[in-house]
Amino acid sequence: MNIGNIIKERRNVLNITQEYLSDMSGVGLRTIVHIENEQGNPSLATLSKIADVLGMEVTLQIRKVSVK
Repeated sequence: MNIGNIIKERRNVLNITQEYLSDMSGVGLRTIVHIENEQGNPSLATLSKIADVLGMEVTLQIRKVSVK
């Protein structure tokens, strides 16, 4: 599942609009629409602002990739 779908799903569970999320997070409505549609490349700061409103947390996971 991608970031845009996770945000959209959580927003729907909380029954809040994109406009409300924009107002509460300080992130532009167009940016939220783009993130949910997997367009653009949001910064960690932007994702963190959105996550705060949604009651979520942004974490970074680094995995070792084996080379064949």
